[in-house]
Amino acid sequence: MATDLKSLRIDRSSRRSGESKPVIRLIVIAAIIAVAAIASVLTWSKLNAAVAVQVVQVQSPMTASSAGDQVILTATGYIIAAHKIEVASKVNGRVAWIGVDKGDKVKAGQMLVRLEDDEYRAQVLQQQGQLANLQAKLQEDLNGSRPQEIDKARADVNEARADLVNSKTSLDRTRQLVTSGVLAKQSLDDAQAKYDGDLAKVASLQHTLNLAVLGPRKEEIEQVRGQIEQARGALDYAQTQLENTVIRAPVNGTILDRNVEKGEFITTGFVGDKGAKGYIVTMADLSDLQVELDISQNDFPKLGPRQKGVVTTDAYPDRKYQGAIVQVSPEADRAKATIQVKVQVLNPDDYLRPDMNATVAFYNPSPSVPASETKRIIVIPEGTVQNGSVFVVVNGHARKRPVTTAGNSEKGILIESGLVGGEDLIVSPPADLKDGQRVEVKQKS
Repeated sequence: MATDLKSLRIDRSSRRSGESKPVIRLIVIAAIIAVAAIASVLTWSKLNAAVAVQVVQVQSPMTASSAGDQVILTATGYIIAAHKIEVASKVNGRVAWIGVDKGDKVKAGQMLVRLEDDEYRAQVLQQQGQLANLQAKLQEDLNGSRPQEIDKARADVNEARADLVNSKTSLDRTRQLVTSGVLAKQSLDDAQAKYDGDLAKVASLQHTLNLAVLGPRKEEIEQVRGQIEQARGALDYAQTQLENTVIRAPVNGTILDRNVEKGEFITTGFVGDKGAKGYIVTMADLSDLQVELDISQNDFPKLGPRQKGVVTTDAYPDRKYQGAIVQVSPEADRAKATIQVKVQVLNPDDYLRPDMNATVAFYNPSPSVPASETKRIIVIPEGTVQNGSVFVVVNGHARKRPVTTAGNSEKGILIESGLVGGEDLIVSPPADLKDGQRVEVKQKS
């Protein structure tokens, strides 16, 4: 009986072995689930992490001047003044007064600068005195000798003749006495010399009388007249130099730069960076503006004489200006393989400034094309189009936009459709960027 009871004892070691297997299984399953969960979280975090991107705002589209005009070429360049003038002084001097500053609008003939003029006024007075002296001399020659001068000359002649008669009588008497041996021969020589002197004096005074009666020679009068003309020229030159101390605006325009201050010395010759200044101001007529373009030789055949175009600037992209080619360089630039073209801005305003960046969309009028088919061109940077699409940022996410390109320009890629302007365009998007992926703008231009 006892033996039977011992055989009924429970084997606890077998039970413990059987119970451990489900526990291990549960632990393994829990670990797998945890790993899967962590992997899922990491994958979700990676997919939803914001990608740092650089964006640029798309400018408003550029259109032709009227419905149906089709853009054939877009080029970029700079606004320039058609005629820029550096106003210089014609005389040397120190600035006594300056009446303009950068940005001032001036009229032709308006005083800009006045130089010290003391020396030039003195030169004018000197030349005036010289001219007056020569004019008096000419009048004297024209009037001839006065009657009193002629009478005096005649009296001098008569007196000399009387002395000559007396000398002749003394000579004859001395000759007789020498012949008789009363006087020495030296006395005869002295008497002869006295007579010869008086004879010459009579001839000289008679000549003076004749000239007084005749008056000045014609050649002498003409010589004085020539000297007067020379003096008048010197006076005119001195007067012009004095007037040149006042520097005036040669044309209507705007002062672009002022190069001098009161007290500085102005010179007419070549000067360096230091010392005297060579010019006063730089000015231009800002109602006469052009766009200077370098057109690729490959694109140049697309343009014709007086080709029309629409001008826009980076500063004011919404403002449009009509333009037309007015000048084509007769030479090409071998190094850049371009030809310089200048486009006249036909309707400039105060928004345009020289040296502004400008874009010209050249077009050919096509009246038969409906207005609904007018091409609206948008220029975007290089490296933004991938496989015919671009990415824009909308509410912090990248959105893919298919676009239609119309070629390239010096400024970037031409877009005909797919963008309307104002979008935040992602520049150089990452190759693995997905539509709808979160992005973070790190730089916007």
